[in-house]
This record gives sequence, structure tokens and C-alpha cells, in this order.
Amino acid sequence: MGDVVQMHFSTPDYVIFALLLVASTCIGLFYALSGGRQRTTQEFLLADRSMSCLPVSLSLLATFQSAVAILGVPSEIYTYGTQYWFLGVSYFLGLLVPAHVFIPVFYRLRLTSAYEYLELRFNKTVRIMGTVTFIFQMVIYMGVVLYAPALALNAVTGFDLWGAVLAMGLVCTLYTTLGGLKAVIWTDVFQTIVMFAGQLAVIIVGAHQAGGMGEVWRKAINGSRIASLDLNPDPTERHTFWTLGVGGVFLMLALYGVNQAQVQRYLSSRTEREAVMSCYVVFPCQQVVLCLGCLMGLVMFARYGEDSPLDKGYVKTNDQMVLYFVMDVFRDLPGLPGLFVACLFSGALSTISSAFNSLATVTMEDLIKPYCPDMTEAKATLLSKGLAFAYGLVCLAMAYTASHMGSVLQAALSIFGMVGGPLLGVFCLGMFFPCANSTGAIVGLVAGLVMSFWIGIGHFVSRMALPTTLPHIINGTAMPLPGNMTTAVMTTLITSITAKPKPTGVQALYNLSYLWYSAHNSTTVVIVGLIASLLTGPMKEKDLLPGTVYPVLGNLLFFLPERYREILCCVTPLPQKPKAINTHPYQMARKESNGVSHPKEKEKTEETEREKDEDEETATPQPSCRLAHTLQETAL
Repeated sequence: MGDVVQMHFSTPDYVIFALLLVASTCIGLFYALSGGRQRTTQEFLLADRSMSCLPVSLSLLATFQSAVAILGVPSEIYTYGTQYWFLGVSYFLGLLVPAHVFIPVFYRLRLTSAYEYLELRFNKTVRIMGTVTFIFQMVIYMGVVLYAPALALNAVTGFDLWGAVLAMGLVCTLYTTLGGLKAVIWTDVFQTIVMFAGQLAVIIVGAHQAGGMGEVWRKAINGSRIASLDLNPDPTERHTFWTLGVGGVFLMLALYGVNQAQVQRYLSSRTEREAVMSCYVVFPCQQVVLCLGCLMGLVMFARYGEDSPLDKGYVKTNDQMVLYFVMDVFRDLPGLPGLFVACLFSGALSTISSAFNSLATVTMEDLIKPYCPDMTEAKATLLSKGLAFAYGLVCLAMAYTASHMGSVLQAALSIFGMVGGPLLGVFCLGMFFPCANSTGAIVGLVAGLVMSFWIGIGHFVSRMALPTTLPHIINGTAMPLPGNMTTAVMTTLITSITAKPKPTGVQALYNLSYLWYSAHNSTTVVIVGLIASLLTGPMKEKDLLPGTVYPVLGNLLFFLPERYREILCCVTPLPQKPKAINTHPYQMARKESNGVSHPKEKEKTEETEREKDEDEETATPQPSCRLAHTLQETAL
């Protein structure tokens, strides 16, 4: 094993990389100085609920497609073959369920933070637990996603490590703080285009140098890299059709269903229909992205065969193989290495900026506003920008910490990946089980987190006891999940396939495929939560806030007359779809949580409030409806 072979950037490469950072900053400045100039929390945190379908869908894709995926998927395909491609099967249900279940519930409740739902459905304690859990996982992830691509770039090209980290971190912090969610979404659109361009350039040039796609395919078949359908049901097998196609559904739901970074994009849409359409548009885009990653891996195999740069000692980890391959393919084409590095850092920027914005949102809406009801709109907006900036600095601090953590970094990454499943479980408990109460939600969430930490840390410790496999753990073999901010770093649990006896008992649990983690942990939350709810007194339908429970049976039995459906199902129907809002998101004269209405609607709001007070003197609404209205006023 020799030292890592370093190649170097040319001037055109540096220029193209710098242009990416400059363009991203300019988009942020544009939205900081145009429109409403980010003067309200609704504009800063939710883009004034004015976004159309296409930019929202591309932003969803960009958040999903991080630098982890750009580096990891080709390495996964090169090492193990195309079995990973079957993850695309899970995208269908993973997007269909959020489009028709989660989006209608969140959108019609007019939420800002996904965790507001937990207070409306359960209580404030559950909301705060969900928020703190989300903040914990995102803070850990931000530094890692910033540091990992910079480290790979430094190892292969000699590109200054902390120069890259600081440039990305500061640029991302700048445009997120100045331009708000609208800038984040439009920079995501720009960065998605750069990502596609960079990957396509590598595939086209690499395939041409290998003798064409026909030759690439022939070598892949001869090298047994084209995988067949593996129907092995064993959940400890790393990748099978069931692991990828079924376990992957829960990973998609944890991301696209309840993750604040994605929910915030749905809520920024002009109408519920556009939010739903963004899920449908992102589906084919995801398939294209997955195919590009697979093709790049096959082109790598056509170039190197079984004699990989890792085996030759040209690179130290699998994460560096893709960058080495790109620099090797483009060695005589100045500018194209810079394009791919721009592609790589676009993935990192889009993921980090989404993290900043979503963290600022949940901190403001869940931890500050409920305790500062008299805060003015101007002060709330300024504080939101300050929070986004502060999280940017935290990201840089976490990147510095990550550089000194060594193998402990893998434990930190694993801890991050364990959080998505329990959060999905507590949302499902509230949305699909009317009998679940707040005690059940708290006990279920704690049980899910304990179970996931037990399995994850047990897996890590058991692997640490095996020195022969430790290098593969540290290498983070192939990091294959596509940038999922709630599950991507679970890929650090992936280890090389070695001949070993079948694990039994607790050891079998520690060897559970990382793709089943989300399903296992969310199911734990639901089962424990239901048992605790039944033991402590299940909720009654009259106590549920309208619109917080999705009427599953009511929709499945649509062919029955309404009176029978009401008898068979415990249903609190969703509110009607809000009318399309073209001019302003709050024509419905609702107060925000700081008690300040928009100026244009102040008179209308005051008049509505007077009429409401008069009506309340003469009429006595049902307790559940009145409670729902009061809580929604507080939350919104």
C-alpha cells in the first residue's frame, strides 16, 4: 500500500468551483433585496407560501441528493453490483403515502413546524420532545456532511481542507440567513442542475474512454456486477429485494413524510395541490438520480475492473474512490474536474442550507414563540435570521469536532441515523390511531429511541471487537443511501461482506440490515405507544382535535354509505381544502403566534374578531371544536 496519489486542480477548475459559490450567494442576495425582503417570519421561514410545484420538487430532490450519495452510490455499485438499484421500488410508496396522507393533514392545519402537529394531537411535552430530538440529529449531521466531502477532496487533490469547509459553511450561512427559504429553494434548483451536469459529464466521458456504454455493460456482466432479483427474506442480509423495496419505504416515509426540512417545502407551496404534485414530480427525478449513480459505478468498474484504486493504495477509503476516478478520467480536460467538484459541493450546500432553515424554524416556532406571545413580527423575523446564522456557526464547529473524532465519528453518525424511525413512529401513532394518548406518545417515543440506540450502539461495539472488519467500518463502506437527512448516515453501519457464522439471539438483532432500522424503530414506537395508551385510558373521538387523525378506514371503505362509515370508523374528518391563495397566504384573517396580523388584513381581522365574540356570547360551541380553534389560533 502506497501513499494516496494526489492530483491537482487547474485554474479553470478553481474558477468553476468559485462560480458555484458566487452564484449561490447572489441568489440569496437577490431574495434578501427583493419582494418583501424577508420582513416577516412567514416570508423568511415559509417563502410566503408562494412557491410553485417545480422549484419545490427540485428542492426536495436536492435535499435528498447530498454529497454522501454522489460519493457513495457509485462506490456501492462498483463494490457490490446493482442490487442497490432496487431501492427505487421503495420510492413509489415512499412518496405516494406522504402525498395523500401527510401533506393533506399538515397543509390543512396551516402549520409552520411539523412538530406543531404533535401538540395539536397530543400535548406540548410531545411537541418539545420531537423538536429536541430533531435538533439533536441535525446538529450532528451538519458538521459531518460539510466535513466529509472536503476531506475526500483534500485527500485526492490536495485542495485546502479548511479552505473548502469555511467557503462552503460561510456561503451557505450567508444565503440562508439573508434570503430565507425562498433563497434556499432556488439555490437548490440551481445546485440540482449543477449536480446533474457533473454526473452526466463523468458518465459520458468515462463511458467514451471505456469504449462506449455497450462495452461498459459487457464488462459489468462479465464481472458479475449486474445483480438479479434476490428474494431472500432474511432481515440480516444487507441488501435484498425485501430489504430495499420494503425497508426502504420506511426510510422514504421518515424523510418525505415527517422530516421538517421536507415538510417545510410542502408548506411553502401555494396550494395543497401543488404540494402534492411536487411529490409526483420528484418521483421520476429520483429514479434518474439513482440511475446516474448506478451508471457511474458501472463506468468505474469498466475502467478499473477488480483492481480497484483502493486495493492499489491510491486512495485510503471508498469515499475517495469516486473523486479519484473523476480526476483520473478528466486529467486531460481542464475545467471538468471543477464541474464535478461543484456538483459534489452542490449536494452538500443544498443539504446544509435545508438543515439551517429547518432548525431555525423549529427553534423559533416550537421553543421560542410559545413562550414569547407578545413578540413583534419584526423582532421575530430578526431572531429567525439570527438563529439561521447561529446554526451556521454551529455547523462549522461540528465540522471541526468531526475532524478530531476518529472512529468515534462513526458512533456519532450512527446515533444520527437512529432518530428518523422513532420520529416517524410518533407521527404515525397520532395520525392513524385515534385511541393513542399523550402518555402513549411519550412512552412510545422513549421506547423507540432506547431500542434504536441499543441496536445501533450494540452493532458498533460488536464490530469494534472484530479488528479485521474495523477498517471497513471506518471507511464507511459505500455510504449508499441517497443523502437522506434522517437516515443517510445509517450507511456507516454497512460493513464488508465476510464469511461468518449465522448470528443468533441478540447478535442477530445487532446484525439487522440498516435499511430495516427505520421500520423496526417506528413499529416499536407504535406498539409500545398503543399499549401504554390502552393501559392509561385511550382517547375518545370527542376529545380529538378535528383534522389531526387521518381517516384511514373511512377512505378505504369509501363505497359504504356515510352513516355506516361513521359507525365503523372512529373518524375526525380532515378540514376541507383551503382555497387557492394567490395574493397572500393569510387572506383567512388568522393571527400568527405572536398575535400580530398582516397590516393589509388588520381591519378585516378585527371585524372578524368582533363578530366572533358576539357569536360566542349567543352560541355555545362543542368543547372539542372550541378547543381545536383555540389551539390552532395559538399555533398559527
